[in-house]
Amino acid sequence: MSLLKRPLVWGRVRFLLVGLLLGWPSVQGLPILAQQIITIPNTATANLQGPSGNPVNVQSNQTTITATIGRAGLEIIKTADRASAEPGDTVVYRLLVRNTGDVTLNTLQVTDTLPFGVRFLSDSPRASLTNQNRTVSVSLSSTTVNGRNVVFGFSRLEPRQVLTIVYGVVLTPDAIRGNGRNIAVATGLTPAGTQVSSASASYLVQIRPGILSDCGTILGRVFVDRNFDGEQQPGEPGVPNAVIYMDDGNRITTDANGLFSLSYVVAGYRTGTLDLTSLPGYTLAPNLYRIEGNSQSRFVKLAPGGLAKMNFAVTPTFKEGQR
Repeated sequence: MSLLKRPLVWGRVRFLLVGLLLGWPSVQGLPILAQQIITIPNTATANLQGPSGNPVNVQSNQTTITATIGRAGLEIIKTADRASAEPGDTVVYRLLVRNTGDVTLNTLQVTDTLPFGVRFLSDSPRASLTNQNRTVSVSLSSTTVNGRNVVFGFSRLEPRQVLTIVYGVVLTPDAIRGNGRNIAVATGLTPAGTQVSSASASYLVQIRPGILSDCGTILGRVFVDRNFDGEQQPGEPGVPNAVIYMDDGNRITTDANGLFSLSYVVAGYRTGTLDLTSLPGYTLAPNLYRIEGNSQSRFVKLAPGGLAKMNFAVTPTFKEGQR
């Protein structure tokens, strides 16, 4: 029997196969291709002669081929109105979702995973749609919160359109235990039902502890101790420009009233030492009531977020023959 020839069917198959080979997404991360199912009719005329020499119609099998019809892609960008914040602050996040493909994407969803200790403000989301330099306000189809995941829904995004979503969050005290980074990703469906996903976008907010800092504060005074009890009494003046060295190397100088303070000190056991060379004409005052008061150094235990006191008592140095 001679070879069966079907010009019509073979031409369609060859066209579709070439399209498939040229458009196949072989590299992960490239925009995937939207697909459409095309059915080839189940009748064709074969160039086959019967016993009488007349052409014979031959019934062919129905053939279904999936062909690519367009390129689809999503891009997402995440920004915020500040780079650092502390518990109690409000941060405004902005999400830009762009359809970089050639086909419309339906049932768009943007999932944003918030950092630990950040609370979503349910009445804050606003959205706008930009198309050919024209921006209009739009409404999101849905906004759902599941734990730290916030999912924004939008009906459809045409090619080259940009959806902008703006919303606010509040930092709770637990935020200082998180890393301040959140991650967002967008997904959509092509007309053929193929899911398209964007690469993930992230933004990092540096979390400052603020009033919840576990550091403490040290206060102190250098004064003239006239009764040698180690405590400042009325009429005992402060000594200005005295220098105290901390165990971490910090150098502190007293003010005009002999006062000094050091904030954001790491909690724990801290030591301060009075530099007597910064006080010409003065020496360490003897303490008649507490032995540890006769030391040039002070040793304190600073609790997280606590306050500790370091006082130094001095007395004028009398030269020989002076009283």
